[in-house]
Amino acid sequence: MSKNKLAKFAEMADFKNVVQPDDVSFDRTPYILRGKWRDDFFHNANPLTLELGCGKGEYTVGLAKNNPSGNYIGIDIKGARIWTGAKSALEQNLDNVGFLRTKIDLIDKFFDQDEVSEIWVTFADPQPKKQNKRLTSAYFLNLYRKICVNGARIHLKTDSRLLHFYTKALLEANGITPEFATDDLYASDFKGVAVEIQTFYEKMFLAEGKKITYLTFLLDKNKPVVEIPKFVEEP
Repeated sequence: MSKNKLAKFAEMADFKNVVQPDDVSFDRTPYILRGKWRDDFFHNANPLTLELGCGKGEYTVGLAKNNPSGNYIGIDIKGARIWTGAKSALEQNLDNVGFLRTKIDLIDKFFDQDEVSEIWVTFADPQPKKQNKRLTSAYFLNLYRKICVNGARIHLKTDSRLLHFYTKALLEANGITPEFATDDLYASDFKGVAVEIQTFYEKMFLAEGKKITYLTFLLDKNKPVVEIPKFVEEP
């Protein structure tokens, strides 16, 4: 591990807006903040939004700045990446931002039922060979159902056409109609934070001429999502 990473980890240990659990299994006891993030971490009753696979937390911080009346948590297993967003939030005195270092498939150990109101998936690994590991697969959507309020809004913003069209096909097969879907966000008429906030990599993709896709839909916590047959081809 580089000295730079070690220095970041050492500094982040004192960040008040970062949670780094020592035990990541929680086979018997859920994490202490489970069901208590608003009361014990943010100290308010505002709705909670998660950014999954947040990387450097650019969307987490951007969303928090855009809406001071919401609480935002960026989740990633890469501590050196989280350091960037956490430090930025502290420097800007954003008290509605937090970061959690853990694996996404453990989030039901950290959040209780009806605790999350909204989820953003931004530029996630499309997992071309492992469909069930895609963050919008039936496996993960059913995991989100455990922690979200009914009708929670899910956002997917990505440069991966595979991930975009796979997610559309999965939603269609399950009778879920997207609120909005486009395979070229910046050529669409969409207005909102999905076009107002751009990550470092997004700007790089746009400079390379790549199209950014976006879709958003509401999740019915009372209806399980069923996986579709193998979907590996881009349209």
